[in-house]
Amino acid sequence: MLEGHRRGFLAGVGAACFAAEAPGRLLRAAEIAAARQGDDMAAAEDYWAEIRRAFDADRTLINFNHGGVAPAPLGVLEAMFRDLRFSNVAPAHQMWDVLEPRIESVRRELAREFGCDAEEMAITRNASESLGILINGIDLKRGDEVIVSNQNYPRMTNMWAQRARRDGVVVKTISLGGPGPSPEAVVARFREAMTPRTKVVEVTHVVNLTGNILPVREVVAAARERGILTYVDGAHAFAHFPFRRDDLGCDFYATSLHKWLLAPVGTGFLYVRKEMIPRIWPLMAAPESLANDIRKFEEIGTHPAAIHNAIAGALAFHRSIGADRKIARLRYLRSRYASQIADASPRARLLPPQETERASGIGLLHVDGLDPYKLREWLWEKRRIVTIAIKHDEFDGLRVTPNVDASVEEVDMFAASVLKAIKELG
Repeated sequence: MLEGHRRGFLAGVGAACFAAEAPGRLLRAAEIAAARQGDDMAAAEDYWAEIRRAFDADRTLINFNHGGVAPAPLGVLEAMFRDLRFSNVAPAHQMWDVLEPRIESVRRELAREFGCDAEEMAITRNASESLGILINGIDLKRGDEVIVSNQNYPRMTNMWAQRARRDGVVVKTISLGGPGPSPEAVVARFREAMTPRTKVVEVTHVVNLTGNILPVREVVAAARERGILTYVDGAHAFAHFPFRRDDLGCDFYATSLHKWLLAPVGTGFLYVRKEMIPRIWPLMAAPESLANDIRKFEEIGTHPAAIHNAIAGALAFHRSIGADRKIARLRYLRSRYASQIADASPRARLLPPQETERASGIGLLHVDGLDPYKLREWLWEKRRIVTIAIKHDEFDGLRVTPNVDASVEEVDMFAASVLKAIKELG
């Protein structure tokens, strides 16, 4: 028992010391990077080694499932823990009077990163909550139409289905035409589904199943021509690759920050174009005085200020790398394992193809004749590699999502393991 306590104490001391070194790691990474950008840094292993050391990762496994939720850098976690400890002394004062007002700094910095007014930026707990506010908060009448795709996230699909049952809203689900449709085909399918009764189009920025980046700007433009509102599910897009609000032109944008921004679990944001704020009801009732205030969407009852305040540290970490460098690295890792596997096995390929600007850091690896669930299980049991199996009506595969803490050695181990699994599983 005492030995267990001793190990726990030493682990805590080690974590604290590691967190204290984090600024130095980033400084050394910046010195290595100097003026090099984007593709020049994608394979700079000395740089990415310093970034990797900012995480307190368990190196007895390979985590290639950052799609659902990703680990935060230790410095970000320590900032959250510090504020939780501070709150715990006298929560009614320390949390509400001291820490909670700092959400305005987080709001300001997120708005600056996204390219919108701070008065259009609500801090939420995830993309699902943000989209839930929009889906349940818009006034729609029986017979009004909403267009979604068959590659929407299931929780959003369920929310719209509930509105259909409750209010008689007509939900039209279009097929995107497989895992890697052309931008032109995507826009055409949305456009063809629009009618004079269409009130909302919900489009995914990055498909969580495949990593395909959809032509959001073009879909938004097609909808705006007809006076249709646009909801964008950006759960996998923000801080994944460079873009800003004006690159999209949408009315509403929802994202999770515990994915590619690497913020603590339970963080997200909701962007609402200022003139649209009065049209959306909050998820929980807010006073009438907040009818035109973005903060009405944050009325969720008691919650820890420490979690949303730690977003500031995650933003600083993201900016220290830069979105250009990040996506270049993620695409490099994706291409590295995909080419090794495809070159050695004619049965294996990425869906969609990897060499395209529509590719994100997410890859869907399909192996002809091999159940992705069996492949996922083999990789975990034999190699302790964490992935997720995907089965869709139109495609299937293994979703692979390394992040900035991944090494080329881990990527190469993954590729070799997949090839071994293909031979063993047949």
